[in-house]
Amino acid sequence: MTNSKLILVDGSSYLYRAFHAMPSLTNSKGQPTGAIYGVVNMVSRLLKDYAPEHIAIVFDAKGKTFRDDLFADYKAHRPSMPPELSAQITPIHEILRAMGLPILVIDGVEADDVIGTLAVQATQAGMRTVISTGDKDLAQLVNANVELVNTMTETVLDVAGVQEKFGVPPNRIVDFLTLVGDTVDNVPGVAKVGPKTAAKWIADYGSLDELVARAQEVGGKIGENLREALPRLELSRQLVTIKCDVELPVGPLQLGRTDVDRQKLIEIYRQCEFKSWLKELLGSEQENSAGDEKVAPITEQSPREFNYDMVLTEQAFSEWMRVLEAAPVFAFDTETTSLDYINAQIVGVSFSVEPGRAAYVPLGHRYLGVPTQLPLDWVLAQLKPLLENPDRPKIGQNLKYDMSVLANYDIELKGIKYDTMLESYVLDSVATRHNMDALALKYLGYKTVSYEEVTGKGAGQKNFSAVEVEVATRYAAEDADITMALHQKLYPMLSEHAGLKRVFEEIVIPLVPVLSRIERRGVLLVAGLLRVQSGELAKRLLEIEQEAYDVAGDRFNLASPKQIQEILYDRLKLPVTKKTPKGQPSTAEDVLQELAEEYPLPRLILEHRGLSKLKSTYTDTLPEQINPRTGRVHTSYQQAVAATGRLSSTDPNLQNIPVRTAEGRRIRQAFIAPPGHRLVSADYSQIELRIMAHLSADERLLKAFGAGEDVHKATAAEVMGVPLAEVTSEQRRSAKAINFGLIYGMSAFGLARQLGIARDEAQKYMDHYFERYPGVKHYMDRIRSQAAQQGYVETLFGRRLHLPEINAANAQRRQYAERTAINAPMQGTAADIIKLAMIRVDDWVGRVMSRRALLCRCMMSWCSRCRTIRWK
Repeated sequence: MTNSKLILVDGSSYLYRAFHAMPSLTNSKGQPTGAIYGVVNMVSRLLKDYAPEHIAIVFDAKGKTFRDDLFADYKAHRPSMPPELSAQITPIHEILRAMGLPILVIDGVEADDVIGTLAVQATQAGMRTVISTGDKDLAQLVNANVELVNTMTETVLDVAGVQEKFGVPPNRIVDFLTLVGDTVDNVPGVAKVGPKTAAKWIADYGSLDELVARAQEVGGKIGENLREALPRLELSRQLVTIKCDVELPVGPLQLGRTDVDRQKLIEIYRQCEFKSWLKELLGSEQENSAGDEKVAPITEQSPREFNYDMVLTEQAFSEWMRVLEAAPVFAFDTETTSLDYINAQIVGVSFSVEPGRAAYVPLGHRYLGVPTQLPLDWVLAQLKPLLENPDRPKIGQNLKYDMSVLANYDIELKGIKYDTMLESYVLDSVATRHNMDALALKYLGYKTVSYEEVTGKGAGQKNFSAVEVEVATRYAAEDADITMALHQKLYPMLSEHAGLKRVFEEIVIPLVPVLSRIERRGVLLVAGLLRVQSGELAKRLLEIEQEAYDVAGDRFNLASPKQIQEILYDRLKLPVTKKTPKGQPSTAEDVLQELAEEYPLPRLILEHRGLSKLKSTYTDTLPEQINPRTGRVHTSYQQAVAATGRLSSTDPNLQNIPVRTAEGRRIRQAFIAPPGHRLVSADYSQIELRIMAHLSADERLLKAFGAGEDVHKATAAEVMGVPLAEVTSEQRRSAKAINFGLIYGMSAFGLARQLGIARDEAQKYMDHYFERYPGVKHYMDRIRSQAAQQGYVETLFGRRLHLPEINAANAQRRQYAERTAINAPMQGTAADIIKLAMIRVDDWVGRVMSRRALLCRCMMSWCSRCRTIRWK
């Protein structure tokens, strides 16, 4: 006899509950992971709550059971398991086994029968049993030594709990279930008999057998239903009764946990992309003192010593300079006081020449007791020739930032050959975030020391200059070390694909210094103009608010969707054209635009939203973002954000300043050139349509562009069957919507909404379009099929956009991926062309400026007597 506890987990119950409760999670390859996450999360919680000595996870086996032999229609109404759920069963089993948990799957019976058998055996052995499930049938197993727990609702059912929940004791649950039946499992009960009636009958008659014996006493229609069901009640009882004598390969005392297989968990978590679990798991294997100069981060492949040097003397620095000068390539990183490259000051620099060998040179740490550091000016003077040498290749993680920071110290970083952030992005733009922590976890199986771990979080976070030098060495040297290791992992993968390598070497890397120069130059703007406009917008917003109050008949918050919903639909009774996922009338912009065609209040709300955004995003904010030192606004252009290769502008976003409205154009007027200079705007005309013509090789589309025709007008003539000269502006507008809509995979429904026409008319337009431009239709069909087969699409230059959901079972997600497949080659090719243009324009400007400087030198001479430059 023993007093130990046995935990029995209804794995099949967990499986379905996790699948339906969790969102449709997938990894970057489109593989479903929601049920995996849910099951593992519930099991982990159970282990934490109970810390069991004995445990088993029980799943249903494939194939028929003895109940199917009893009743051919048993579970006949149950749909087959969704493929996106069945695909997750094997990974779930693998994870649970790697966690050291025994799994039982017994042919010919259900999980309930295995659980029942083990519960009976455990009771006979004097063990207490906890069954974790959401299945009501298992309540029949409850006794003084067996209880049920529901991990999702945190409810526990003992004998009293079963009585309270079902109205009958555990030893009458089988009778109860027989009377009620089970529509899910297709177990017939008594017609019109629910839980209350069943519980009352059992309370009145004591048992099902007694009720059957006295069935003639039950009156009314319900009595007739009982007597009609009598012939099949015994079958129903057999179907709902859990079999407790299954022949099992193990007994309760043999169901113990084994050692955790960490490497297996790391492998599966990486495949599923469970980053927080992976980080937690790897973190437990990488506990090293942050103050150690020599540390040993453990990788999945081969644990070994990693040497990080803290460079505090000229001799140590000179030795590292010799190492750097002899290395064919080295990783370089700066530690600074700020992410704002214009104002950032260097706190230290780090290097690595091979994975595991790195150094940190502290230069600007400031705290009580800080060790003597090398002078910043002296170190930078030693580094300047090496950093400015274009023939000495450098590796970095987001080297654009380091280049901009070094420019503050009159160092022009050259020889930018590799950038691990950009290598990852070009390799697969949607596979992961491209910061170092995420890349190290994904590609190296290594958890890096995070910035917050050395500086703290929130209001108490300290500047990096206040971090102890020993701690900073561990963090900063690791940055350079991991950058080198990532490069050696990523670049060979990139080089396997000629197109990706070409994009990286000919477009992405050459653009880095161009973007850095653009950012540091900044843009000049007249803050006064924006402040005046901000005041005018504030006045107009107040006017709109008053107009809206008058129309609504009451005051309300025009920025509150809930209050707008109440005014529009409850008070004014406007038609509900669309609902939110929670069933509430929608106040989304497209809904308001549709309503604004007939009603004044939605029109006022839209105008208020637009002007409020202009005021908060631009006229109020831009003047505050002028750098006091340069007098200009400095944005950051990101290459590794947009999946298609487009640039992204942040802090502030200068790419999306409105141009279609008068107010937006006034904001643009605040951007000026200094005296003696001009702002030049250059753009490609209809670039994505031209790329579509090239990709599809459609004869009519190519002919229209080749002849210099207005392509929208030409499309209108083709689709609407009118002579080119007679195309109206309205017809051209419709054709433009078709041209651009098709590029973005717009459906007939979407086109109908945009043009304000019937869906069948929009479909007719699209059918005519494809009849006249068959090459476009062929291209769209071909690219969809190609994307489904290979999982990605490519630009003309070889950039790839991976589409993890192109074969998703969920139709909505799959269709979105198909629309992306059509558009991405055009959008990505346009982005590549524009980047190449930026590189060439920058090169042209550089050559012009160099010639001008040379000309100036030729026309000037130095006067030693007056010590000044004089024109010849």
